[in-house]
Amino acid sequence: MTSNGITRRGLLGVFAATAVVAAPTYSNAFGLLKGAGDIRRIRMYSGRTGESIDTIYWVEGEYIPEVTKEINHFMRDWRSDEVVGMDPRNYDIIAAAHRLLDVREPYMLLSGYRSPSTNAMLRSHSRGVAKHSLHMKGMAADLRLKSRSVSQMAKAAEACSAGGVGHYYGSNFVHMDCGPVRTWGG
Repeated sequence: MTSNGITRRGLLGVFAATAVVAAPTYSNAFGLLKGAGDIRRIRMYSGRTGESIDTIYWVEGEYIPEVTKEINHFMRDWRSDEVVGMDPRNYDIIAAAHRLLDVREPYMLLSGYRSPSTNAMLRSHSRGVAKHSLHMKGMAADLRLKSRSVSQMAKAAEACSAGGVGHYYGSNFVHMDCGPVRTWGG
């Protein structure tokens, strides 16, 4: 703690959020981004809420709690406004896949956390919604990029070998989660 009440971690977070840095290349992207360097960044926007997030959430081997809290809020169930602590391993998969795609464009977040009631409502309208969806545990995200195809995004996520990857060609999005490694729809 410094004399003006700023912690070292808070200072690092402020520095990281404002510094322009070259992100390292991820070799075999996940392994919790082993060898990924000292920073990790996530870029997304929501067409549903009009919000966007472009932030560094990992510095010097640690998640930045203030930033992960912001990401959790951003990835909330927009229908019910419920927020949960998202599993940060999913941020890592999302960030690693984005880096492998070599794009500056942020992901469009279609769905992050889903409350049980939202999941049940969506399930009643679509057979593609799992009864025990990892969205309800804060472990999944449905994402889209204008500049990349479902196939390209899915291949990047699969290269992480870190969770589930669903290909949704008809709806033009990819599901990424930090559950067991598996793929579907491809």
